[in-house]
Amino acid sequence: MEAKITEIIAALKLLSDPVRTENAKTYCPTSMEVLGITSPQLKSVVKELWTNECKSYSPRELIEFAKKLTATAMFECQMVAFSLLWNNKKALSALVLDDLLRLGQNLDNWASVDSFSIMLSGWAWREGQIGDDVVLDWLASENRWWRRVAVVSTVALNLKSRGGKGDTPRTLMICEKVIADRDDMVVKALSWALRELSKKDKPAVEDFMAKYEHLVAGRVRREVNLKLTTGKKNG
Repeated sequence: MEAKITEIIAALKLLSDPVRTENAKTYCPTSMEVLGITSPQLKSVVKELWTNECKSYSPRELIEFAKKLTATAMFECQMVAFSLLWNNKKALSALVLDDLLRLGQNLDNWASVDSFSIMLSGWAWREGQIGDDVVLDWLASENRWWRRVAVVSTVALNLKSRGGKGDTPRTLMICEKVIADRDDMVVKALSWALRELSKKDKPAVEDFMAKYEHLVAGRVRREVNLKLTTGKKNG
């Protein structure tokens, strides 16, 4: 696996774009190394890896391979790791809490957190591989990124394209606990969580906003109320 990861890094570096790398410093700052590779290019790398190498891995082998990719502390390797696991539902179904913590060891930016939450932690929560207590522990963290993981993980409960069928009780359980959190990353996540739930259970979100409208951040109030009235996030 180490040799394969060395090959992957070499291949990714050939796609590196210095301009995109520089832009990432303000658009999505992270302590990880960033090569500045486009999403279509990353998808092609994942597809080639899956077809020529990882398709033959057992679920546990794929999980271990993904952990080694994230351990490189390279943004693009982390994204490849998350996508490879998402492509193999047997591997996703084998994830346990320790796996998630290892895979999330370098979460320090919104792009990584959102991919992790929707592809991995949200799936594991929805499928009962981790319990509500784990997500609530993340929510109580002093680390803003793990609090965002907890909130964005609710999106996976409701987002149809990611297998969500709707889960009002657990979504609102999390949302209620962050109404006073004014960290920008959590505020944006709360808005997203409520807007996504509104597609499945509009009355529940209307009731939530009626109850907490004067307690949530202005961004949440504007975006969620606009979604409820027009179906759009922005006017």
